[in-house]
This record gives sequence, structure tokens and C-alpha cells, in this order.
Amino acid sequence: MNLAQNLSDAVRRDGGRTALKLDDVEVSYGALDEASARVAKLLRDKGVRPGDRVGVMLPNVPYFPIAYYGVLRAGGVVVPMNVLLKGRETGFYLSDPEAKAVFVWHGFAEAAQAGADEAGAECIVVTPGEFEQLLGSVKDASRDVEPREDDDTAVILYTSGTTGKPKGAELTHANLSKNAQAVVGLFGLTAEDVIFGGLPLFHSFGQTCGMNAAVAAGACLTLVPRFDPAKVLDVIERDEVTVFEGVPTMYGALLNDRAAESADTSTLRLCASGGASLPVELLRAFEERFGCKILEGYGLSETSPVASFNHPDNERKAGSIGTPIEGVEMKVVDDDGNDVPTGEVGEIVIRGHNVMKGYWNRPDATAETIDGEGWFKTGDIAKADEDGYFFIVDRKKDLIIRGGYNVYPREVEEVLYEHPAVREVAVVGMPHPKLGEEVGAAVALKKGATASPEELQTFVKEQVAAYKYPRKVWLMDDLPKGPTGKILKREIEVPQEVRA
Repeated sequence: MNLAQNLSDAVRRDGGRTALKLDDVEVSYGALDEASARVAKLLRDKGVRPGDRVGVMLPNVPYFPIAYYGVLRAGGVVVPMNVLLKGRETGFYLSDPEAKAVFVWHGFAEAAQAGADEAGAECIVVTPGEFEQLLGSVKDASRDVEPREDDDTAVILYTSGTTGKPKGAELTHANLSKNAQAVVGLFGLTAEDVIFGGLPLFHSFGQTCGMNAAVAAGACLTLVPRFDPAKVLDVIERDEVTVFEGVPTMYGALLNDRAAESADTSTLRLCASGGASLPVELLRAFEERFGCKILEGYGLSETSPVASFNHPDNERKAGSIGTPIEGVEMKVVDDDGNDVPTGEVGEIVIRGHNVMKGYWNRPDATAETIDGEGWFKTGDIAKADEDGYFFIVDRKKDLIIRGGYNVYPREVEEVLYEHPAVREVAVVGMPHPKLGEEVGAAVALKKGATASPEELQTFVKEQVAAYKYPRKVWLMDDLPKGPTGKILKREIEVPQEVRA
């Protein structure tokens, strides 16, 4: 089944029901269906055929689901892109999947156009008013949805570890449809629910648990393009939000905002947290203040993303990522792939309907990550208790999670290495009270070369998304190394003045 069929089903149930809100703007399911059908016809007219890839570089505005479902109903493959990407980054995100086109918000058109030129893709700029005129000019837009097989790729989500270029996780129509349905059941979603849409829709959490789950349930998604705690509290009260989904930093920001003292959040019946570990004290303080239970879960882009959750009708264990969702298996194994005893630490592996098809054009990486029995190696270290609840202990990789956004050190390091004064660099995560982690960079300069930490920071800032560049940069004579010459990040000392 084509994932876009969920939208058609919602229209059949009640096309007049509100699908999307953005402040004073409301979009019904019927209007969303019509606009996405016009997008599909627009793409077909431009030569996009089933299986072709199309980028979507849009913020949390109604145009995102319009473009997303339009690509899908044409049989295309959506390549979601962070709106903060710069030209050098968009070039890769469009060239690697050989995208035919990209929908881009007018405010980010310059960066997208640079990438589109490099990739040979058509850049379709989305400007309010003008885009409606473009869709209005489309003739003979059918409401039909292009048939797709369960195993056909629906979305390519780019992710990466700490080495190499980002890898495109191929998520199938079955992956995403079943994961969205699992969320509907897990959260008890109905058409009466209003879901907070502040998680980026280009990210797997917001895309599946917010947008796709809302459409599967026929619920309303109220969009917030930029997270501001006072604004969010106002939206919760104004739109009578029933389900809030966020990362830990969002919960901390809401709890500590002055507006929380007077905000009416009585309509909230459920909160869900993911993207990073939620501190137990934050969980308890939030629940006490807002009177709404938080369920913490776990997943990755490669698992569509939901793999486990604390279930509302079962015991909730603070600090735990819960138990696997229906149809999904999880276990903890040692380095040889053997099950470890209950309570022992090992790597989480996952098997089920949520596990990706593989990495786009990377059979080697796919084989390294998914074994012959279908177990996906997460790279996350955890332990499980006697009740089958999982607890994350650490991350096997050097991935930095800054405010819920993934920052891959190798990508930042490669930019720094382009600076003429840089000899060696190591990008590391540093504890941060609000963001969870901050990006830091230890740099050794070439002999006789000069460069200030501020200069190096600016150099990176101009070439990568705002959440990636290192806020802390310090110079060292040499970086610590092992016997083979490999830089040992764990032995890097951060100067006290940098920590402050």
C-alpha cells in the first residue's frame, strides 16, 4: 500500500475535518488531499516517475505535508532535508539519491539552488501565494494514488555515524505505514485529538509520530515552525492540544518558562519524549507542574523510527525506554552477537516491520548493520531488566545530540580540515545543562600557522547548519593518539576556561 493512501482514507471518513493548523490558517483533509494531488500531477508533468527521488526542504508549514504526500501519491520517493543546510550540504543530499527535483521554502532557496545546480535537479521554490497559483495552473489533477508495493521505498532519511558521508536509510511504504499505525494504537489517537507539531517534519520523530500518525488517525496537527516555549504554551491552550510530542530540551524549556505559571494546559492527556534520554528529575518536575504523564520511547531513523516505548496501559518505569512495540523484537547482545544475561550491558539490536530496507546504494554498509537474520545493530549500549524494559546506558558511536539534533563529528571535522591553518582536529560532545550536549572542537595548527578559535568557529559556521558548528573551540599543541596514530578522543582534555 502507498503510504499516501492514509490521506485518501482520512478524506473518505471526513474530508471537512481540520487536518492542519498554523495559527489562523486551517487546512481540511479535503484541501490537503486536493493540493497534494496537484503536486503529484505537477511532478508527473515535469517527468517524475514512480521510484524517482524528490527533495523536500520545508519548515513546519502546511506546504510540507502537501509536498510530502504529493510526492508519494505520484509514486516518488521523498528525501526530507533540514532547512538549515547550506549549499555544500544540499548538493550531497540531492546528488547522492539522484533527485529529480526539490521543493524548497523561499527563505532557503539560495542554498537549495546551489545544491540543485550541482545535482542537476529542478528547484521548485515554495512562496505563499505564488505556490498556490502554480498548483492552480495544474490541469487534470487526479485524486488517484500511484500503486506501490510494500517493499518499495517511500522515504530516504539521511543519517550517518561518526565516519564517512551521511547514509540514506531507505524506509518502505510498509515500514512507515505500520509504524504510524503502531503510534496510533500506542497513543490511543482518534480523530478528536489535536497533536502538537513542533518537532521538525524532516526528522523521523516528527514525521512518523506527528504527521503520519495524525493522518492515519484523522487527527489535527497544529504546526509550530520555530520552538519558543511561551508561543508553544499559547498554542497548547489556544488549540486545546491533547498530545504533546517533544525532545527533552523542549520539556525543560516549557518547565522553566515564566509563562508556564499561568498557561492552561488542562487539555493535555499524553506527552511523548524521544530523541535523547529524558532526565528522571525533569520528567518528574514536568509531570508535577503540568499534570500530564510523559511516556519515553526509543528509535532511530533506520527503524522508522519507533522501536520501543513505555506503554500507557502498562507500568511506566522512569529512566527506561520501555518495551518493544507490537511486531518488533529487541535484545541486548555482546560484541559477538550473543545474548547477554538480564541486567548486563551490551548493544541493542532490533528486528521487525520497522527496520529499514537498507542504505541507499550502500550494500556494504547495509551488510555491516543488518545481519542475515534481519537484526539491525543500533550502536547504542543498554541493559534490560527482568520485566523486559530497556535502559540506555551510553552510545557506542561518537554521535553528538545537541538539543535533539544529531551532529556527526566527522562532517564538522572535514570542514575544519579545509582551513589552511589546521593540522589535526577532533570534534567531541561536551555536557550542556539545557541542550544535553554542546559541540566542541580541539584543534592543532600547522607549524608556523596562526588562527584564533573565533576564526575557526566562523569558518565552520559559514559552511554547515547552525546546530552543527562548534560553540567551543580550543587550540592544542598535539592531539592524543594511540599506537596506530589514531586520535584518542576520550583522552582529550578540555581547558577549564573553555568549560566555563
